[in-house]
Amino acid sequence: MNTIVIAVVGPTAVGKSSLALSLAASLDGEVVNADSRQVYRGMDVGTGKPSPADRRRRPHHLFDIVGPEESFSLAVYLDAAREAIQAIHARGAPAIVVGGTGQYLWALLEGWRIPRVPPNPALRAELQERADKVGASALHQELASLDPVAAQGIHPNNLRRTVRALEVIRATGQRFSEVRGVEPPGWEARVLGLTLEREALHDRIQERIASQIQGGWPEEVTCLLKQGHGPELPSFASLGYREMATYVRGETTLEEAQARIVTLTRRFAHRQYAWFRLKDPRIHWLEATDEAAETALTHLSEESQ
Repeated sequence: MNTIVIAVVGPTAVGKSSLALSLAASLDGEVVNADSRQVYRGMDVGTGKPSPADRRRRPHHLFDIVGPEESFSLAVYLDAAREAIQAIHARGAPAIVVGGTGQYLWALLEGWRIPRVPPNPALRAELQERADKVGASALHQELASLDPVAAQGIHPNNLRRTVRALEVIRATGQRFSEVRGVEPPGWEARVLGLTLEREALHDRIQERIASQIQGGWPEEVTCLLKQGHGPELPSFASLGYREMATYVRGETTLEEAQARIVTLTRRFAHRQYAWFRLKDPRIHWLEATDEAAETALTHLSEESQ
């Protein structure tokens, strides 16, 4: 199975990390992170990283690789993930990629080629100012006039991706859709999706956040703030960190912060299904039950025959 990459996808709080660890233990495999927030050191509780004990059971890769103050991008992730998978395969082990960042996961599995254009802070500030005045849709219309193919793949309200496409166009003089292509990744993917009925997922999200708060999330954010890592950093865009910071600073109550985090997380879980669609033929969906690991192993065995 060393030419196969097994991916475990699905919404937040559904149990992906647990399933990935079970598969790694059964298949003598190694886990590769595909969560854009679990790369940050010191942001453990709120991002739901695997526990130290779980990470000792099987090798885990791409966790804790940058500080909260450092920038991180899809291109950096792809370089690191591809290197990790190649090393895992060289050891004769299967790689189990797990995470809920759909862009990262599909870029890795589909072999996206990412433009090597560094961020241009001045241009980004200019475009942000324009968006504040005339709206994100106006920038999207500009992109559509320059690169209709790229614009078609970016939602008009997704200002971040629109700005990045315009940034690449200005830097290279080429269309974003032409600079960014696809190269075969050199392995086959087996994608397992883990899902729950809507209300059950909502309950699990609420329980998870309560557990994270009891497990030291406020103290974690307090420590980050004392180290000079504030809500203005991109790392603090991780779900709940800015809301928890308002509580730590005395601007809201813990109950208010917790309720806000639950609402935002539920919305985020629903958006994740736009990346991991239940009707996507590439994904073999499993109910998030105690039998999920056994069912997944059976499916993988059948697929390998």
